Amino acid sequence: MGPAVALVLGLSCLLLLLLWRQSSGRRGLPPGPTPLPVVGNLLQLDIKDISKSLTNLSKVYGPVFTLYFGIKPIVVLHGYEAVKEALVDPGEVFSARGSFPVGEKVNKGLGLLFSNGKKWKEMRRFSLMTLRNFGMGKRSIEERVQEEARCLVEELRKTNAMPCDPTFILGAAPCNMICSVIFQSRFDYADQNFLNLMEKFNENLKLMSTPWIQEKHNQQSEFTVESLLATVTDLFGAGTETTSSTLKYGLLLLLKHPEVTAKVQEEIERVIGRHRSPCMQDRSLMPYTDAVIHEIQRFIDLVPTNLPHAVTSDIKFRSYLVPKGTTVITSLTSVLHDSKEFPNPEKFDPGHFLDESGNFKKSEYFVPFSTGKRICVGEGLARMELFLFLTSILQNFQLKPLVDPKDIDSTPIASGFGHVPPSYRLCFIPI
Repeated sequence: MGPAVALVLGLSCLLLLLLWRQSSGRRGLPPGPTPLPVVGNLLQLDIKDISKSLTNLSKVYGPVFTLYFGIKPIVVLHGYEAVKEALVDPGEVFSARGSFPVGEKVNKGLGLLFSNGKKWKEMRRFSLMTLRNFGMGKRSIEERVQEEARCLVEELRKTNAMPCDPTFILGAAPCNMICSVIFQSRFDYADQNFLNLMEKFNENLKLMSTPWIQEKHNQQSEFTVESLLATVTDLFGAGTETTSSTLKYGLLLLLKHPEVTAKVQEEIERVIGRHRSPCMQDRSLMPYTDAVIHEIQRFIDLVPTNLPHAVTSDIKFRSYLVPKGTTVITSLTSVLHDSKEFPNPEKFDPGHFLDESGNFKKSEYFVPFSTGKRICVGEGLARMELFLFLTSILQNFQLKPLVDPKDIDSTPIASGFGHVPPSYRLCFIPI
């Protein structure tokens, strides 16, 4: 037998083995498109817009279906009912973190976002307790956000109404809030240490190791220096990038919809005026502004497929058997853009969160922070920042686009794991 024939026979046997493993592994799993050997269903997905691909597949296979990333099965949940049934109802079973290679390589299974089991529970409990001790949910944290909002306004004044890209400033404000919570002090936006922190905070956060170095000899403890550093890194990454991207997207949508901006500013003028800073008590008196902020988060759908989950044990979900350890993808897009809950979901419309009388209307479909056991620990801080930062900006500035509003394109420049807002410039005209 020649080497070429042996190679062909070997590859054929390998492919047959892979096909057998895939077919045997599908027993009991939800239906889905037939996977190819080795690559699975990857060629059937639009990598540039995974969320859209999942929506199209759900039309064929229903709200619960299986995809193969390589030879590994992944169960996809599409739509409010399926997502709620998994993450909220039997939430503990679906509370594990699914496979996420980049996060695993960087965090090594430590911290908040990519840890599992006892490690995750301990670090989440510790993080929530520490954040509360540092003022989360109290008046003291609101005062810190108000202070940062005033600094943000002053930084925007320095643009002298000239065209500018707001990306850095909108990123610096939420990053400074995490600094304020963790370090108990903020930085000037031009401070070189702060600039270094924003660029390369992984190395600088080693300074945070000192208070917990008693724990290095306790091999059973989850509070190792490495684990705590990973947790703080997660707080910085999640607390800075998501809020800054939402703010950046929010201003772009307000530029595109000047009639919405005008209504928000009228409400600010009526409720707050010009002579004091916005506070969280104002939000209940500002239903339209509250609705606009919710609609920004709903419309941009910042993390369309959520971070992956996994099941902690074998579970019968609906009529299917999902084996322990199976990665589960939950489509947040399918919830945030549900056409029954939000008519014309592809349209930016604050009316999605207002009733017929103009009062703010809550919705269980509002899940930009995910839901269930793995819901974002910083949701309260993020919502406070979005309200106080945006109202402070609109209290002090008119937003002037450099092009006709109807020509503004709010399409994300990337739609993979996250929706990345496009770059743009505008003028902040002092009021």
